[in-house]
Amino acid sequence: MMIERYSQILVEFFERMNSWEHGIVADRGISLPQMHLLEVVGNHGQIRMKDLASRMGVTTGTLTVMAHRLVTKGYLVKEKDPEDNRSSFVTLSVKGRREYEMHHHLHGHLIEEIVSFLGDERAASFFKDLEEIRELM
Repeated sequence: MMIERYSQILVEFFERMNSWEHGIVADRGISLPQMHLLEVVGNHGQIRMKDLASRMGVTTGTLTVMAHRLVTKGYLVKEKDPEDNRSSFVTLSVKGRREYEMHHHLHGHLIEEIVSFLGDERAASFFKDLEEIRELM
């Protein structure tokens, strides 16, 4: 049945991607979820904690713990919203920006390999499909 085959492909793709990502951060002193947090902040600039949690698909409690660790390690800067004391914004520090740019650069190489393998048209279709699937989740 196709469902089993598609499931197998999806699981194996996720595991390979996850393994590739873990290999990148293994010696960086930062966890993969923390790196993904830096990626989202790097892609969006200053972002409200509530919006960051939503983009990452985690609870605000989980995000607060991760963000606090990254602030302590010097990767993030957290500031209270001057208009709403209950809300905070985070931005990348200089150290966080360097880490984000290094990781983003490696993602760029992966994208280049995918586009080279698929060709421009198929790659555009593939990433469009991924974007639509992401919206379903």
